[in-house]
Amino acid sequence: MESYKIAVASGKGGTGKTSVSVSLCHYLRECTDKDITLADCDVEEPNDKIFFSSAALQNSCSIVRSVASINNNRCTYCRQCVEYCEFNAIVVIPSAQYAEINSSLCHSCGACIVACKYDAVYEEPEIIGEVNNYSISDNILLAEGVLKIGSTMQTAVIRDLKSRVCNNKGIVVLDSPPGTSCPFVETVSDADYVVLATEPTPFGLHDLKLAVEVLKQLNVDFGVIVNKSGIGTNDVYDYLNRENVELIGEIPFIKEYAGNYAKGELTSNIPEIIDSSYRDITDRLIQHLYIEKESLSR
Repeated sequence: MESYKIAVASGKGGTGKTSVSVSLCHYLRECTDKDITLADCDVEEPNDKIFFSSAALQNSCSIVRSVASINNNRCTYCRQCVEYCEFNAIVVIPSAQYAEINSSLCHSCGACIVACKYDAVYEEPEIIGEVNNYSISDNILLAEGVLKIGSTMQTAVIRDLKSRVCNNKGIVVLDSPPGTSCPFVETVSDADYVVLATEPTPFGLHDLKLAVEVLKQLNVDFGVIVNKSGIGTNDVYDYLNRENVELIGEIPFIKEYAGNYAKGELTSNIPEIIDSSYRDITDRLIQHLYIEKESLSR
């Protein structure tokens, strides 16, 4: 296999998903000879680039979709398009001679165009976001999806972003949006391996369970990293043992490392215990994906 896709996800925000994604890129680059692509799929609030002071924008491209619209000069207000629309995106009031398609609900499926016998429904382009590509170093690229403010098409932006990067040779790390809704599913569904970042707290455990159930339904191979270990309770470990979920590793809570994160410096001045933890985690991921490992030199 020349391309490997690792998705980093979480059931909730604030578990350290982004810090894990950025750090894994750093250590995978050190431990293998593969090119690394980091794809920031948290399109509503992409922030991976703030952890790379060397990030240089290479190019940017708009993401465009076709949105249905109605020509009122041709519309007979027969409501056939309303009947065809599965997403309740069309409002037609014959008595008021009113017809409109809500672009935020339209899924660009084309059913309304098929339904209309009077050629009153047509499609027009709409920009829903953009993809920005950054060069980090000779062997690391960063691609981020950015959703247009006000748009509800997160999944479409993620799909477009993935179509541009997932065929890249080497290792592609997908930094997923938090939660377990459609954007999460779109990001992780075809990953070779999913890393779930959680924290040893009641909220962390609750949302971890949701994410685990979704991944089981998707039949995707996954494991768990417990971030900020040493705080909270042992309930998350009991759950992992009970459900036979693999614990890939733990990242201990260290104030110095939290300070590095706050300054956007995740890959420099790394405390020794954090460095050791990430090297062990990286070794496990390499074994899972059968990636040839280079000899490590610190």
